[in-house]
Amino acid sequence: MKIVLIIIAVCALVLMAIYAWLGGFKKIRFSVEEAGGEVLIYESHIGDYKNVGKVIDKMYYALLNEEKVECFRGFGIYYDNPQKVEKEKLRADVGNILENPTPQLLEQLTPGYNIRTLDKQQYLVAEFPYKNQMSIFMGIMKVYPALNRYIRENNLDEDGFVMEIYDVPGKKIIYRKQL
Repeated sequence: MKIVLIIIAVCALVLMAIYAWLGGFKKIRFSVEEAGGEVLIYESHIGDYKNVGKVIDKMYYALLNEEKVECFRGFGIYYDNPQKVEKEKLRADVGNILENPTPQLLEQLTPGYNIRTLDKQQYLVAEFPYKNQMSIFMGIMKVYPALNRYIRENNLDEDGFVMEIYDVPGKKIIYRKQL
């Protein structure tokens, strides 16, 4: 019996350590900032948001292997609240952020890809650590409830998209709520 309790205690400690490492105890802080201006290369997606990672990866590898363009930040712009819209009708634009694209590169990519520059404007912004793919799920569990609470407490408009930027070199996920 004593061995079983020790095993349970060790497992609980390991799970708590993983939870902490992924940012589970991190306090989410919001600020209003002017942001945007990034050049986005993307595909539109309709359906369950859990499937967008495959689209981002597919585009990343197509850009890398076929176009010889490496991107370091992926993104998702999520237009619908999954608590209010059926999974099959959720809309998003997902893809990668082009780092300092030249006019020649944009001309090369335009025939095969959707490209646009994100409008510079005021956003409600928060950051969450990015350690691995599990960080995205942890961010969903931590950031969105805090975001909804912040919007309610500050009488902000619930409408508008939320953008997630997966900044791998910066080891963070940036959340931007359109105001």
